[in-house]
Amino acid sequence: MIPEFDGVLILGFGGPERHEDVIPFLENVLRGKNVPRERMLEVAEHYYHFGGRSPINEQNRELVRALEAELARHGPALPVFWGNRNWHPMLADTLREMHRKGVRRALAYVTSAFGSYSGCRQYLEDIARVREQSGPETPEIEKLRTFSDHPGFLEAMTDRVRVALDRLPSAQLLFTAHSIPVAMAASSPYERQLNAACAAVGAALGRADYRLVYQSRSGPPGQPWLEPDILAALREIGSGDVVIAPIGFLSDHMEVLYDLDTEAARLCGELGINMLRAGTVGAHPRFVRMIRELIVERVDGGVPAVCSEDCCPPPRRPAALR
Repeated sequence: MIPEFDGVLILGFGGPERHEDVIPFLENVLRGKNVPRERMLEVAEHYYHFGGRSPINEQNRELVRALEAELARHGPALPVFWGNRNWHPMLADTLREMHRKGVRRALAYVTSAFGSYSGCRQYLEDIARVREQSGPETPEIEKLRTFSDHPGFLEAMTDRVRVALDRLPSAQLLFTAHSIPVAMAASSPYERQLNAACAAVGAALGRADYRLVYQSRSGPPGQPWLEPDILAALREIGSGDVVIAPIGFLSDHMEVLYDLDTEAARLCGELGINMLRAGTVGAHPRFVRMIRELIVERVDGGVPAVCSEDCCPPPRRPAALR
């Protein structure tokens, strides 16, 4: 038995950083999934709109730097590594680097706050697969617990939304999250956790008149996904001021930049809605401190974040693109 943790892994989704990365990245995301190539090429255009570069990797670099500084100031003194599921630095390469540097047992912070197959179990499956392929000397990886109800996440999100509402105090407030298939939602705590987080942030802001809507649907037309869609909600509102708060996203990655800052903003311009988008938690100091608190909790003997065998099972149809 290895008694102590000697590293921290930030495990992300990954994203392309140049035009020629886009198709290989999306092929990694969709490997083994029955998604039409036409849909993949449609999503690729979203990336090409921004030169093929997703901001998600740079934001994870910022998070690594912030967490390193937080751990250096307050402990525990653990090295921080970063690996992705779908693009460089790939998880397998990161685990090899950790092994070379003597890491034997690490804690993993997964960049997803809400429980679902694609937001939790799939990360666990990827860790298990890579470790099996890499051999017995690969570092043990133990995932930190989910944190959708952690004060650090809720306080950081509240601060981001408050900044936007201070600029548009009379605005209608729409929280957004990635839509997922209804069947996936039914077998996970996704909706329940989202509703609880929205309620907590709304209460902290003194706003009971918020609404939770969804975005970034990518499934077949006949497959039920969570609704209402953000664009349908905006058409229903029709005019006035709106603050959109992407509570379901931890960083301003492509689906925030394109689906909200581009597509939703375009529709708001057509409708005459004055729209302002709140920031995601990103590397907010309270959020970074939350990650440290989760690490300390586990190092000090907290309950391991082990999912039950039947929690968040794989979907029968393709999961959402990101």
